[in-house]
This record gives sequence, C-alpha cells and structure tokens, in this order.
Amino acid sequence: MEIRIFDISFKKFIKSLQKSTTAKVLRNIDLLEKFGPKLGQPHTKKISSRLFELRVRGKQEVRIFYSFYKSRIFLLHGFVKKSQKIPQKEFNTAIQKLKLLDRI
Repeated sequence: MEIRIFDISFKKFIKSLQKSTTAKVLRNIDLLEKFGPKLGQPHTKKISSRLFELRVRGKQEVRIFYSFYKSRIFLLHGFVKKSQKIPQKEFNTAIQKLKLLDRI
C-alpha cells in the first residue's frame, strides 16, 4: 500500500529522533507499506475504529498514529512514549488530524 505523510510536523518528528531509532521507525514503516492491514502485533495495534498505532520498540519507545484512507496509509502523528498509557494530548492531536483527513 502507498504511504503518505499527513503534514510537515511528522517529518520534523522523525528528524528529531536518535539515528538508531530513526532506522527502526523507517523499517517499521516499510513493513507497514508491505503488509498494510495484515501487519499485526507486536508492530501495530488498533486504537479506535479508524485509528491505528505503529509501535517501535527500543531505547526510545515511539508510537505513530496512522489511518487507512482511500487505498492509502496516512501517517498522522508520532511521539516518544514515556508512560504505559497514550497521553491524551497525543491522542487528541491524532484525532484532529484524522478529522482533517476526512475533509480532503
């Protein structure tokens, strides 16, 4: 499946990561592109009906929210995970971007 980045803030997030973490993120994005909705745990997890989480393990625990839209995968928002639960602020940001995606 084709992968699209929703906005420039996602690219800035990727550039802010440690080099080893960036490599893992790009590897997981490649897996997502190759397997699409068939990619399962431990790489991905369904968060809501249309929102999914790409999970990158390592020194920096990274989570990337994404959604399937018109035969594409849109990478909406990423953050470095520091606690067990998804921070509400990060979740809200992803939901807002998902709503904007619906307007396209």
